Amino acid sequence: MQSFRLASLLAVATSVLALTSAGHAAAPGNGAEVPVAGAVIHVDFERGDFNDPGAILEWVRRSAQTVAAYYDRFPVRALTLRLAPSSGDGVHGGKTFANPDAFIRVGVGREVTVAQLRDDWVLVHEMTHLALPDTGETHAWLSEGIATYVEGVARVHAGTRSEEDVWAEELRSMPRGLPLPDDDGLDHTHSWGRTYWGGAMFCLQADVGIRESTALRFGLQDALRAVLRASGGLATDWPIERVLRTGDAAVGTRTLEDLYARMKDRPEKPDLVALWRELGVEADGDAVRFDEHAPLAAVRRAIMRVH
Repeated sequence: MQSFRLASLLAVATSVLALTSAGHAAAPGNGAEVPVAGAVIHVDFERGDFNDPGAILEWVRRSAQTVAAYYDRFPVRALTLRLAPSSGDGVHGGKTFANPDAFIRVGVGREVTVAQLRDDWVLVHEMTHLALPDTGETHAWLSEGIATYVEGVARVHAGTRSEEDVWAEELRSMPRGLPLPDDDGLDHTHSWGRTYWGGAMFCLQADVGIRESTALRFGLQDALRAVLRASGGLATDWPIERVLRTGDAAVGTRTLEDLYARMKDRPEKPDLVALWRELGVEADGDAVRFDEHAPLAAVRRAIMRVH
């Protein structure tokens, strides 16, 4: 399952990987294990040295802890993470698999900096994929949309990304997920924008809807935790209807199922500007400011609050 937020990340390294150990130059046959929240992540480095293997392992630990905190557990007990090196710096995109075993491949520049690792979203996005059953390519928008939406919220919870930055990105990027005139609904329109940001738009509306319906008692996070507990995550094949029904049952609403019924076959076009205004999110140049007196300001605060 491919997982990239930006079009420039669609090219991912595909080489076979070797191993490394923390604090040492990468060498074939060596490896490092990162224990996180009852899980063990085996980190493999491909041929050649990384400038700072220790910083990379800390990035792995931090990303896994972020996902584990959001889901109340890490999605799998064991994961192999292979890091494909390239020239230069930065993190370059990834792919996630879980059949038969959990496996993530991510491209990383040999000269990646501590600051780039601290600001990275790719690994949290990829690890989030492990928490959702495989619903098939028709519903890739759900998997990619959840990973796109949850990455920002989970990193705010972890203190590694600001709430302002997440909302500013949504204001800037989520309109890419709106349907165009020839759109046939999320299940039938598989463009990049509809898959990633259309899916994230579904998640935002679901999160707001669940919190409104339950007087802030529950949110999308509770529904997704329930789906992971019941299914075991990506290694399991579930029809999308079972995923949504399980999530709805956990929060006592029909928000997910009703939203899917409206969006799966029709080009529903929500008024995002009005929704953000009700949440108290207002554009301020390239940034945002919050209106704490907005009708749904309490919903916005609940979404970004650690539960």
